[in-house]
Amino acid sequence: MNFRWLKPYMPRSLYGRAILILLLPVISLLTVISIVFIQRHFEGVTRQMTQAVSREVTLVLDHGVMADDGQGAEMAAVLQIAVNPISGVDLPQEDYRRWFDFTGAVVIREFTSLLPNVRSIELPDDKIVRLYFMRPDGALELSFDRRRVSASNPHQLLVYMGVFGVLMTIISYLYLRNQLRPITRLARAAEAFGRGRHEAYRPAGAIEVRAAGSAFLDMRARIERQIEQRTLMLSGVSHDLRTPLTRLKLGLSMLEDDEVDLMQRDVADMERLLDEFLAFARGAQEGEPAPVDPIALVRSIVADCQRAKINATLVQATGEGKVALREGGVRRAVENLINNAVRYGTKAEVLVTLTDKTLRIRVEDDGPGIPETQREEALKPFARLDPARNQDKGSGVGLGLAITADIARAHGGTLRLGESETLGGLRADIVIGR
Repeated sequence: MNFRWLKPYMPRSLYGRAILILLLPVISLLTVISIVFIQRHFEGVTRQMTQAVSREVTLVLDHGVMADDGQGAEMAAVLQIAVNPISGVDLPQEDYRRWFDFTGAVVIREFTSLLPNVRSIELPDDKIVRLYFMRPDGALELSFDRRRVSASNPHQLLVYMGVFGVLMTIISYLYLRNQLRPITRLARAAEAFGRGRHEAYRPAGAIEVRAAGSAFLDMRARIERQIEQRTLMLSGVSHDLRTPLTRLKLGLSMLEDDEVDLMQRDVADMERLLDEFLAFARGAQEGEPAPVDPIALVRSIVADCQRAKINATLVQATGEGKVALREGGVRRAVENLINNAVRYGTKAEVLVTLTDKTLRIRVEDDGPGIPETQREEALKPFARLDPARNQDKGSGVGLGLAITADIARAHGGTLRLGESETLGGLRADIVIGR
């Protein structure tokens, strides 16, 4: 059978699902036991007690409770059955019981079958039962204690089941919470590491959870070592290459040849490429996140670009508040998008939207854009999409979008590429969850 229709109604968290697994069997078991016990036990006990009382009522009626010798009245007194003569006008025509009196239905059914001459039966409350008869010498009302036909305190079983069910649920909840706590700590540590933060974590809990925690710590340490090694390697390469580049620049500055300007330009390009390699090696792991006003940050970035004669404009900024960001990394990511926009187009428009759940920084340009089939490839390091982005307008090694995507991922977000609806070029969105 297909139970997919139940999926939207199921809890999404592990904690909620564990509670459901715990409570569903308990509630189902209590419900089944209650129904079976009420149907079998209470109904059976009520039937037996009603049959016994019906024999006593028959005995009282057979001895003539209205006779002058008083034998029937004496027997009724011994059996604790009150006999009252009434007029035929006061004789009820229908049985009566409260709608929630379930054992009352059994009492009425048994008396009706065992006492064929009974005209009506009343069960007004939990204290008394009234039977009405029409005899040749007049109408009679026989009344006796309700406890003689119904088990006393029938609700005690349900109360006990409810109380102990709640007690066991609380105990199970406390135990389950202690078992799930290591899993939630592991999830928080993994989420923090995915956002570029290092959160202290120590494996605890069941054997399987400890194994998963230890594997996570090994994985985190291995990744951190690889990042550190990559950074050190490229930093060393950059440092070692800067010395001969400096000597080249010094030597070129002393020459007076027509080709000196071209050679100096090549050296400057080499320095810029080294800076890009180093920026990609560092990625977004510099510093710790701190509360930052993203709108003020983007406004300052755009202002710096305008002072550098870059055609960038902040066209929209909505929302307020602060977000935990690495300010340097976000600044580098937005500057990369703006530089790419003006490199392949003529202007860049920046939009910032801050909501309760997300931060969105959008940069749009009027350039040629990137075809949808090549957008995933464009986010990879060293990708050069000549047909799409007109590489003649600027040299590069294809690290700008890769660095931006890496910074977005380090903040637990993503970089999305699309087509600008207003300018017709590329639309790049940095989306970060709050």
